[in-house]
Formats: sequence, C-alpha cells, structure tokens
Amino acid sequence: MIHTDDHSTTELLDRAVEYTEDNPVDAVCVASTSGETGAKAAERFGEDLIVVGHSYGFDEENEQELQPEHVEAIEAAGGEVFVGPMILSNVGSAIAERNGYSGLDVVADTLRLFGQGTKVAVECPIMACDAGLVDSGDRVLSIGGTGSGADTALLVRAANSRDFYETRVLDVIAKPADEENLIFW
Repeated sequence: MIHTDDHSTTELLDRAVEYTEDNPVDAVCVASTSGETGAKAAERFGEDLIVVGHSYGFDEENEQELQPEHVEAIEAAGGEVFVGPMILSNVGSAIAERNGYSGLDVVADTLRLFGQGTKVAVECPIMACDAGLVDSGDRVLSIGGTGSGADTALLVRAANSRDFYETRVLDVIAKPADEENLIFW
C-alpha cells in the first residue's frame, strides 16, 4: 500500500495508472466535486473513466458543483460523468437531521475510520453500478479524496446499493496513513 500523506493528486493518479497496467480492472471511478480531479483523471484514463460528482443541490439548493469546463474536458477524453445521490450521505443526512442519527451514518462513519477517501472510494462504484455505468461484479479502480483532490485508491468489486454487502474492497492501493490526515467528518 502506498501512503499518500505527502502525495499530490497528480502523483496518486500516476500510481493508479501504473496499477491498471499490472492488474485486471474493468473500469475506473473517480470522485470529483468541481470536476478538476476528474479532468486530471480523464487525461490518463480516457474512455475507461467514470467521474462521480455530487447530486444537484448537495451544497446549495438547485446548484451543481461540477464546473462546465471540467465536464467538457472529461467528455472530450471519452469519460462519462454521473451525478446522483450519494448512497451513504443524502437520505441518511436528512434522517439524521430529524432523528439525530441514521443507520447509513453508521456505515459511512465506519468506512471513515479508514479515511474520508475510503468512504468515497467505496461509495462511487456502487453509485456507478446503480446508474448502469458498471456491472455488478466489475473490478473497479476507485479513487476518492478528503476535502479536495484525491488521496485514496481502492480496487472495489462493484455491487448495486440494494446488494451493498456484496461490495468488496479487493485491494487498498493507496491511502493516507498519518493520523492527522485521517480527518473524520
């Protein structure tokens, strides 16, 4: 496993490319809020790439955080962009605000014990599977991050959200290891 505490997004993406050269991967998912990380990934992965962004209204009502110039770059490289509700966040957050907790929060927070990027990197292939962009059972190189940029890369066997427990983290390629970088939201 590569410790990414002192790595940039660019270095992580380069390591991810190396991983795909040596290991069977069916697709690549990259989480991207503004689209900047997605555009950097598109330069490397092209048509094998699925960029997963926040749903409309995630940060501000009726607003999309993906910037059009980054979406254009991703699509020009042959990548796909998906925006939709995050399976471990959107509805769970609404329930937690009303009731003080949500079962989804327990799952998300448990994954966050390994870092915010781990939670994101597990969630993205499931979302892509629900959208029909990857098949259940596909080996997906999934890249997530903490705050901005990418700091985590996992190989995940995708499953639909209704079959969440069929999801498997097959390999931990890279993630932060220093406690100060394992921010718990």
